[in-house]
Amino acid sequence: MNKEMLKSCHTQMDGTKAVGMDGITKEEYGRNPEENLNALVERLKRKSYKPKPARLVEIPKDNGKLRPLSIYCYEDKLVQEALRRILEAVFEPIFYDEMMGFRPNRGCHKAIRKLNIMLERKPTN
Repeated sequence: MNKEMLKSCHTQMDGTKAVGMDGITKEEYGRNPEENLNALVERLKRKSYKPKPARLVEIPKDNGKLRPLSIYCYEDKLVQEALRRILEAVFEPIFYDEMMGFRPNRGCHKAIRKLNIMLERKPTN
């Protein structure tokens, strides 16, 4: 994880999302990106980076109950996205095509479709 990767994450980050506990938006963070990213990289290298607490929001569901949603600070979102990219680059090539959980362009509906095809067209017992 380096400054270039974090800068790329910052560029591609959606600036319309809710802000975390610190109240910093993408626009505010981007006013001084070089200094902010240098400081973040330095804290990551020194292993002194500590994520800030997430803001908890409860979203109403159709059945009347509430679903908890954590909203992270902008800098934490940058680090999470960079880690996602690194882990995806390492592990994605070694996963089987049948492994569907939490992978790009896959999900439970695609898994069910694949299972249905296997049951209908392939020998099973």
